[in-house]
Amino acid sequence: MRAVRYHGARDIRVEDVPEPAGLGPHELLVRPRLCGICGTDLHEYVAGPIVTPTEPHPLTGAKNPQILGHEFSADVVEVGSAVTSARPGDRVAIMPLAFCGQCYFCARGLNHLCTKMGCVGLSWAWGGLGELAVVTEYQVAVLPEKLSYEQGALIEPAAVAEYGIRRGGVAPGDSVLVTGAGPIGALAVLAARAAGAGSVYLSEPNPVRAANAGGLGADEVFDPSACSVPEEIKRRTGGIGVDVAIECAGSARALDDCIMATRRAGTVVQTGLHIGPAEVRPMVWSENDLTIVGTWCYRVYDWPRIGALIESGAFPVERIVTDRVGMDDVVPRGFDVLIDPAGAQMKVLVEVG
Repeated sequence: MRAVRYHGARDIRVEDVPEPAGLGPHELLVRPRLCGICGTDLHEYVAGPIVTPTEPHPLTGAKNPQILGHEFSADVVEVGSAVTSARPGDRVAIMPLAFCGQCYFCARGLNHLCTKMGCVGLSWAWGGLGELAVVTEYQVAVLPEKLSYEQGALIEPAAVAEYGIRRGGVAPGDSVLVTGAGPIGALAVLAARAAGAGSVYLSEPNPVRAANAGGLGADEVFDPSACSVPEEIKRRTGGIGVDVAIECAGSARALDDCIMATRRAGTVVQTGLHIGPAEVRPMVWSENDLTIVGTWCYRVYDWPRIGALIESGAFPVERIVTDRVGMDDVVPRGFDVLIDPAGAQMKVLVEVG
């Protein structure tokens, strides 16, 4: 079968690899349909290996070269003898995290913080950018009839963004600042609206991305290279600041803007991935009684809830998709376009097969 495999920085290849052979009792063979290219994939492409293992992974045994793809929808082809949650022919979305179920965090329902955590498409034998993949039963959620394959492939990044909104405690009527109009930032705007936010502001320096994000429900979009975002926020909130700021850019400047734009006793959520150190001013946190929250992934059991939220129409995740490409074009029309700071694309989906 054909698969998109990561070998190292700037080295992604479309290759022929052996098909999966044999299923365990709790495993499923699936045929990926649509798969998103994630910011984590882009970090690996530019600066990796970071999370893809160069030695056998302690939980899964996988190591590079790695079939990529952890945001995907699929058709079930075959199921193991003990699988009861899905059957051949079902359309499914994949929750890609793999966890041991035994460590301190798994025992407390914090499976996304498993000390041995792995991930389909990053540290697993298979990924969504292969024509077939094997996953375990707990990683599969049957799609509601009204959800498309496209919406199913977006549940994973939607869960990341929605988790940030929930960790920030966004409540009906709250004012929210989101920094970064990449896929997670765009989804955070949609998730804030779905949570009932009264006003949502977005900060994004790329004019094309800012224009694309304008139709997602943000009240205003600011260019942080042309203005002081905290000052603009203060002007619109009577000098107080927003209730919650969601940092999705992975930028030290954006994090500082969030800190300075949030009201006293407000909450700042760090959702974007920083691959290097960031200078911070903790005294400002103390003086303003801020709550600083980090987020990592999402709760592994949230797929049905996120799917239902999308199905209701309150969380129109499909709006962030800006292009679809085939597997052969995944590097020139996917990875290379998405790492361009001046690029026009927000979310690229790959049509697998």
